[in-house]
Amino acid sequence: MNKKKQGLLIVHTGNGKGKTTAALGLAVRAWGQGLKILILQFIKGNWKYGELKALEKFAPNLMIEQAGEGFVKQAEGEEKSKHIEVAQNTFWRAKKEVVSAEWDMVILDELNYAVKFGLIEKEAVLELVKTKPESLHLVITGRDAIPELIEVADLVTEMKEVKHPYKKGIKAQRGVEF
Repeated sequence: MNKKKQGLLIVHTGNGKGKTTAALGLAVRAWGQGLKILILQFIKGNWKYGELKALEKFAPNLMIEQAGEGFVKQAEGEEKSKHIEVAQNTFWRAKKEVVSAEWDMVILDELNYAVKFGLIEKEAVLELVKTKPESLHLVITGRDAIPELIEVADLVTEMKEVKHPYKKGIKAQRGVEF
């Protein structure tokens, strides 16, 4: 029996809720199996999400860091420049951590958004994926994953919105959305 671990490239994308939540579920599962996990969040920055508080208890074998500046969709000028700078710094860190042999799983949460909004070049992401050590599980989340990433991934899950309470005027709920 082959005991060598085959790391996977996993992508969670789509317009439905649950991409980050699914990645966090993988992280908790991996932690439960004794793996070391790093989660870098590219867009989320200043909100205090419930998962941050919960996952602090899993340290040091599961680390999560918010590295973004928050919502970027409407950002322009100096504000957009700040988003780009922070995303580039986080991406540089991600490249270093992916090849560091420190982690069994690295989750790059909302990296697809960073590409979509022009904070990170798609070519840089494809290069990063090529440097992934064979044993590392690399998880990338966010809407609108580029076709080239989907093509090289081992596992792609598309979350599809069927119904959302926001469309009925129900605001984000503590413990569900954050």
